[in-house]
Amino acid sequence: MTIYPVILSGGSGSRLWPLSRAASPKQLLPLVSDRTMLQETILRVAGWPEIAPPLVVCGDDHRFLVAEQLRQIDIRPTAILLEAEGRNTAPAVAVAANYLLALDPDALMLVLPADHLIIDTDAFHDAVLVAAHAVGKKALATFGILPSAAETGYGYIRRGAAIDRAEKCFAVERFVEKPDLATAQAFVADERYSWNSGMFLFRADAYLSELERLQPEMAVCSKAAVTNAYNDLSFCRLNETAYAACPAQSIDFAVMEHTQQAIVIPADIGWSDIGSWSALSEMQDGNAEGNVLQGDVYTDKVQRSLIRAESRFVSVIGLDNIVVVETRDAVLIVNKDQVQRVKNVVDFLKQKNRCEHLNHTRVYRPWGSYEPIDAGDRFQVKRITVDPGEKLSLQMHHHRAEHWVVVTGTALVTCGDTVRLLTENESIYIPIGMTHRLENPGKMPLHLIEVQSGAYLGEDDIVRFDDAYQRA
Repeated sequence: MTIYPVILSGGSGSRLWPLSRAASPKQLLPLVSDRTMLQETILRVAGWPEIAPPLVVCGDDHRFLVAEQLRQIDIRPTAILLEAEGRNTAPAVAVAANYLLALDPDALMLVLPADHLIIDTDAFHDAVLVAAHAVGKKALATFGILPSAAETGYGYIRRGAAIDRAEKCFAVERFVEKPDLATAQAFVADERYSWNSGMFLFRADAYLSELERLQPEMAVCSKAAVTNAYNDLSFCRLNETAYAACPAQSIDFAVMEHTQQAIVIPADIGWSDIGSWSALSEMQDGNAEGNVLQGDVYTDKVQRSLIRAESRFVSVIGLDNIVVVETRDAVLIVNKDQVQRVKNVVDFLKQKNRCEHLNHTRVYRPWGSYEPIDAGDRFQVKRITVDPGEKLSLQMHHHRAEHWVVVTGTALVTCGDTVRLLTENESIYIPIGMTHRLENPGKMPLHLIEVQSGAYLGEDDIVRFDDAYQRA
């Protein structure tokens, strides 16, 4: 038996703003350990004897971050499938199923969101093995979490009769959308109900068979997206036109709520989808006052709170049951009972065409990162880091000149027809319209200060002539 983990790494994670942003959503952040949620998800199953290398489905904008995070934990994936635009989970699982079916006609898929936390890995492994033996040729298994509280933010599954061929496995009687509090309390009191985890296990051909029956348009488009996919560096880029034509639906709505093949494995595995700041707080150990503190934080008469400082000193006095999250460009203060309203802030930022929901001040690129330091009329200052052996594109700007000063490391600079090697405290001037490239030929990170000056300083004023990462 070979089980292929299919890791769904889409989504923007707006409920964990301001830490989670569109360019660096929660699955790519270290929230509960030194590793990111994506890394934790992959490593959780990597040591199991029946597990194949993971297949990751992610957005095009996150491809280099995902690849780098896999490299950091020494994982070579089966593939990284790139979505030009997100179409929700049903099409994402469908393209993964089509890809795996071409590799292995008997492929078993373990579908895992990249941003969930599971504390009891051994119990999860046991539940996966139960599902693997129970699904047979046609069944679609989902994992139901034994509820510990009357949560109104989760969907529920009501189980039916036990499956004869497997222990601890039941037919699904019905799926229930997120209930009100009274209904949730009734569900928790009834042992037939469990939380809908959004994790699944089934044969690739079984899922596609049900998709063809229930969602024929999605089945055709997702198959075409894989059939006409093409390689881009180490990535598999799904055909953009075919994938965009897929109806954007969740796997629950498109398939699981309508199929007669659904089965559920109840599991007590210490699971959380980390869907809010209060959920994150509950999954971490607090101090004697029940506070979860991270960073440079001072508290006085504060209880049952989560306070996270990313870039500066934060002090909180005389408040209880709150969340405070500080980043370099934004601060969130919210009562734990109101954390579901955080997404309203993100909606506001979108309406005002602001950028605090898109990027942190530090912006990651496949070659490294940059961070604005200062800006004013006709000038901008950035701190640039280039990773060892990496290089920016060969490019030019129509509206700005640049001054580069090396702080640490070694820079190989192309400026027109000249190539120069710069070391610490050396600098160079790049005139407007001059073709140029910055490289790090060394074994240590290159840090430099860039001063831009000109009439227009936007990131879209870049004309690329050659790029190792094949960006436009």
